[in-house]
Amino acid sequence: MKKVLFIVTNLDSGGIENYLLRFLKNYNGFILPSVLCKDGKLGALESEYRQIKNIDIIPFKIGFFDITALYRLKKRMEVEKYDTVVDFGGNFAGLTLWMASLANIKNRIAFYRGSANHFNETFFKLKYNDFVKNMVLKHATSILSNSKAALNFFFKGMNDSRFEIIYNGIDSEKFLITKEDLRNELQIPDNAFVVSHVGRYTKEKNHQTVLNTAFILCEKHEDIYFILCGKGVDTEFKQQVLERKLEKRILLLPFRRDIIKVLNSSDVFFFPSYTEGQPNALIEALIVGLAFVASDIDPIKETIPIEYYDFLISPNDTMAAVKKIELLYKDKELKREFNLSKWAIKNYQSDILFKQFFNKL
Repeated sequence: MKKVLFIVTNLDSGGIENYLLRFLKNYNGFILPSVLCKDGKLGALESEYRQIKNIDIIPFKIGFFDITALYRLKKRMEVEKYDTVVDFGGNFAGLTLWMASLANIKNRIAFYRGSANHFNETFFKLKYNDFVKNMVLKHATSILSNSKAALNFFFKGMNDSRFEIIYNGIDSEKFLITKEDLRNELQIPDNAFVVSHVGRYTKEKNHQTVLNTAFILCEKHEDIYFILCGKGVDTEFKQQVLERKLEKRILLLPFRRDIIKVLNSSDVFFFPSYTEGQPNALIEALIVGLAFVASDIDPIKETIPIEYYDFLISPNDTMAAVKKIELLYKDKELKREFNLSKWAIKNYQSDILFKQFFNKL
């Protein structure tokens, strides 16, 4: 059984953390997994990770120029004798994979899960980013990504046999196991038209456009409701919603594990992100069969069939979002025809896509 070290930032709920958790559940008992959290903290998913057989969870803080921590990491790798190290940090995997190389670990994987830089691009930060990217190119034995857009952004024009795309996989049978929704719990009328968004509060998710769209639609139509669900959403936007006296129509929910109930409560999924790797939340909405309005960025174009590009908008174009959602609100037949559930279940089968990743380990 292979001994694998997976390196993440922490165990809070996000695309990387949920992907790894699903993968480890899928291959529970087939590998000996260690998960290192390099900000030194764990997170909301810790209890679920601890259900994985033989797992070792390691809070291990590593700073950008933390030579002491890197040395300790190298020593740990030498003692543990991992077969494989996987760092999900994109370019920032460069230093940890260098340590893995020095520790004589033969299989060293950098996994890119975003398609843009997630930092303020100052001169010095960009120089550091170039440095660690070059370390990835020097020390990674495989360079994986969950989208072509990510590889095009970080390695444009490069042709390297180590590059490979592994799309996100979702076990649709387990995900769709419940038909329950939250309408009764949230006091949403049965005949209401519900628009939902799922994602933790970060600037990349563009929650403000979701809210601005909600304000317009809720004021125009008494039977339109919005659900926004994700860590930090309930606290960050509470005051805006209260000021407009829309707290019964725009429902702000914290992180919760039963996302399927949010989606089962919905008619349309609205997802105007500025940037994504490959959006798990959108794929889940597709599997449920929801109509959607989303941003016209390359990772989202890569996730849906080309015939549905008409429902992609510029991320900040609130009025375009209002028009597209209103079209689905008024045309019930169009909304029904929008169902991409069978297509999504076929294209994002977890057993096939997780096996592709497992084979790299």
